[in-house]
Amino acid sequence: MEKKSILDKTTKEKIMEYITYFFIYSFLGWLIETIYAIFVHGYFVKRGFLFGPLCPIYGYGAVLLLMATKKLHKKPFLKFLIAITGFTVFEYIVSLVLEMLFGLRWWDYSNDFLNIQGRVSLLYSVVWGVIGVILLEKLHPYIQNKIQKITKGNTNHVQRNICFILIVILIIDTIFSALRYLG
Repeated sequence: MEKKSILDKTTKEKIMEYITYFFIYSFLGWLIETIYAIFVHGYFVKRGFLFGPLCPIYGYGAVLLLMATKKLHKKPFLKFLIAITGFTVFEYIVSLVLEMLFGLRWWDYSNDFLNIQGRVSLLYSVVWGVIGVILLEKLHPYIQNKIQKITKGNTNHVQRNICFILIVILIIDTIFSALRYLG
């Protein structure tokens, strides 16, 4: 049997794939944030907007980066520039929207060199660029391979149900988390 290429996938399969990546990278983002906070503070600090172990900004950012760079093979510097630009703009917009909606700031780079309103800074933009290249060049190919192996024997019905359940859980978590910050 011939291996199915990404070009042969139906739109539903591509959507399920991106939803899967969104949840994986949202969880990994939460994990990175949690480990970073433990390192900085010396103890567990609840990170992110949601109750659950997800930081959706990482999931959305990763999926957007994957989509924006899918035709850039063997061009890590261009991927770096796209990651810096995309993540910086995205981080600024998310910070602004969260503050407008809830009157809170989840991060503040005001003390960092070359920051814009404390929402983004040169240091973190470069860090996001490096993380973006690592994601695209090392982490994502590994995760993509593992996901393909796991889903190879499963029917689309099982994958759809898992994606549906994860989305419902995310929506419920988002509603309860928003109510917590609005109340």
